[in-house]
Amino acid sequence: MLSGEKILITGPAGRIAFPIAAKLAQDNEVWGIARFSDPKQQAEVEALGVTTRKVDLVKCDFGDLPRDFTYVLHIAASFDRGSYDRAISVNAEACGFVLDHCRSAKAALVMSTLAVYKPTADPWHRFREDDALGDMIAHDPDTYSIAKNCEEAIARFCARNFNLPVTIARMGAAYGPRGGLPLMHMQALAEGRLIEPRWDPLPYSPIHVDDIANMIAPLLGAASVPATIVNFCGDEAVAVQQWVPYMAGLLGVTPKIMVKPVPGASLGSVGDVTKRLAITGPCTVKWQDGLKRLAQQLYPDHFRS
Repeated sequence: MLSGEKILITGPAGRIAFPIAAKLAQDNEVWGIARFSDPKQQAEVEALGVTTRKVDLVKCDFGDLPRDFTYVLHIAASFDRGSYDRAISVNAEACGFVLDHCRSAKAALVMSTLAVYKPTADPWHRFREDDALGDMIAHDPDTYSIAKNCEEAIARFCARNFNLPVTIARMGAAYGPRGGLPLMHMQALAEGRLIEPRWDPLPYSPIHVDDIANMIAPLLGAASVPATIVNFCGDEAVAVQQWVPYMAGLLGVTPKIMVKPVPGASLGSVGDVTKRLAITGPCTVKWQDGLKRLAQQLYPDHFRS
C-alpha cells in the first residue's frame, strides 16, 4: 500500500484512472491533470479529494503544477481516430514531457496496452513481454497500437536518461462501471444491439478495476532502470463468445452476435501473466463475479440473479 505520498495521475477521470485515484486519495496527496473539457468530470475527480489542474497534453504547458511528486501514473490516452500525429503527441510525446516534469520521483508507471504486440493467427496465444511488437490493428481507434509502441519507446528513454525507475504496464481488457469492452457489450445487450467480434473465438484477459487499483503499489515497487515491462491483465483467458451469453443471462435477453473479420488483426488478445503474478499475486475478482456486479449496479431493472 502507498501512504503519505504525493502522486500525479494523468487522465484521472478515465475508466481506469478514476478508481485508481479514488483508492490512492484515501491515504495520499493525489493530483490529477487533464483537459477536463467536461466540468462535471473535473468535479467528480475533485470529490475524491484529488487536486486538479487543467492541462492539455498536446501542448504540455504545466503552468503551476508542482514538480515534487513522489510517484507518477501516466494513464491518459488518446482515442482519436485517423490522426496518427495527434495520437503520437498525446500518447508518446506527452509521456516524455510528464516524466521530464517529474524526473525526481521515486518511480513512474506508464500505462500501455496488449495491442502493442504483432498479430498472431492463434486466438489463444498468450503474448509474453518478449514477443514481437507490431500493429494489432484491432482497436478503435486505428491509431492506438502504433501510438502506444511510440509511448513505450519514450518511457524507456526517460527511465535511462533521467535515471527514473519506470514500469510499463501493458493493459488487457480493463472493465468497470466507467467503461471497457465487456461493459460496451453489456450496454449493447441491454439495448438489443448487434455485437460484432472480429473472430470466433475472440479471447481476452479481462481485469476488473478493483484488481487494477490494488496492483498499482506493487507495480510501482517493481519499477526499474531500464524500465520494467509487464502485462497488466487478468489471470483468466475468456472469449467474447463466453462472456456475452453469460451477461445475456444476467440481463434476461437474447444476444445478437455475428463475426465481422478485421483483416490483418490478431485473432485474440490474451496476455501471459507469469511476470505480473510474481509482482502482484493473483487477481481477486473472477470475471463472472465482476460482470455480475456490473449488471446489478448498472442494470438493476434487467438483472436476474
